Amino acid sequence: MNMYDLITVKKRGGALSYDELSYMIGGYVAGEIPDYQMSAMLMAIYFNGMTPEETTNLTKIMAASGDRIDLSAIDGIKIDKHSTGGVGDKTTLIVSPIVAACGCYAPKMSGRGLGHTGGTVDKLESIPGFRTDLTQEEFFAVVRDCRMSLIAQAGTLARADKLLYALRDVTATVDSIPLIASSIMSKKLACGADAVLLDVKVGRGAFMKTAEEARTLAALMVDIGRGAGLSTAALLTNMDVPLGNAVGNNLEVTEAMEVLRGEGSADLREVSLSLAAEMLHLAGCGTRVDCRSRAESAVADGSAFETFARMTAAQSGDTAVLSDPRKFPQAKHQCVLTAKETGYIARLDAETVGRAAVLVGAGRADKNAPIDHAAGIYLDKKYGDPVTTGDALATLYAESEERLTAGLARLGDAYAIDAIPPAPQKLIYGTVDAEGYHDR
Repeated sequence: MNMYDLITVKKRGGALSYDELSYMIGGYVAGEIPDYQMSAMLMAIYFNGMTPEETTNLTKIMAASGDRIDLSAIDGIKIDKHSTGGVGDKTTLIVSPIVAACGCYAPKMSGRGLGHTGGTVDKLESIPGFRTDLTQEEFFAVVRDCRMSLIAQAGTLARADKLLYALRDVTATVDSIPLIASSIMSKKLACGADAVLLDVKVGRGAFMKTAEEARTLAALMVDIGRGAGLSTAALLTNMDVPLGNAVGNNLEVTEAMEVLRGEGSADLREVSLSLAAEMLHLAGCGTRVDCRSRAESAVADGSAFETFARMTAAQSGDTAVLSDPRKFPQAKHQCVLTAKETGYIARLDAETVGRAAVLVGAGRADKNAPIDHAAGIYLDKKYGDPVTTGDALATLYAESEERLTAGLARLGDAYAIDAIPPAPQKLIYGTVDAEGYHDR
């Protein structure tokens, strides 16, 4: 068996066997297959795709290429959530404590932000003192005590994925559905949960720009998960517009805590409760209606907020900022983007907002770049809102005037105002489970 022959098979549209994929991944991780040959294979997959069986096999092999987390020592259902990435997506900070307060275990390993999409770890690390680098023993102890823990993903999980993603990033093969699916699901299989809910984002601020692409990806990942013995479902949620009003790390923590206290923006609250209810349903906690009621009760009675606060304390974070955001470190400078005409917000482009957030310092264009936890954007007006000339559309926060100027120029491109109210947008498009796709 050699890599040249495998590239030829895939170049001609053929399918690779489990043994062939195992040879390929094992050889690449060991450094025996060079980047130039793996690059050729990735491009062949990009143009010719993979069969569902191939993709499932690739996922299993990638999951086995590094360390795996064994959560069996923790009694009870362990459920995970994964978002494909968006702007203002702070749902993990809301959903995990709701699910934990309802009696399930919600241990989660998360990533950092890159490009226009934010990362959960960056948001958590904006809480002074919060540790995302727990040892496995510390992680298990927090999960047992709080029924949840949020930490940074270990670089040793699904080692092949880390290597392949870096290569995909420089060979223009990131946006291949089989490669996206195997990348996401290999990490989910390695994390040791019993069930996983996938939040597949759709729209301008997402990797999947259309509902059709998102359905295809969601269905493939659900099939992979179930084929590997992992109870799996997906929600397709809107990312044409940023989720909530806050974009930026400590701003998003503040908004998440508002939702956990029964306040906050309506769109963020609805998506978070829908995700939490679906996770509880997937974990066998009742019908969707019952699970939605339980999720709402965990917010109303304060148990979800208390769970997040207890986890924060257990991971050395300053809980004072959760109730009083004025105790967060504050940005030195701020400015306001104002409306130049009267009408309705007809467009609020999520990707452009995300790019503006990077410019003010809230995100990173390079994976090694530092991040400013106090920087960000607060969206005073969102899609469909009426505005009058001079109204504040958004407030920007940054460490320097130069960053503010750059962010303000970019953010202006995100908004469009029309004289006619725009058509309402769906927040949640549908669900994918073992029975297929269901509209919401």
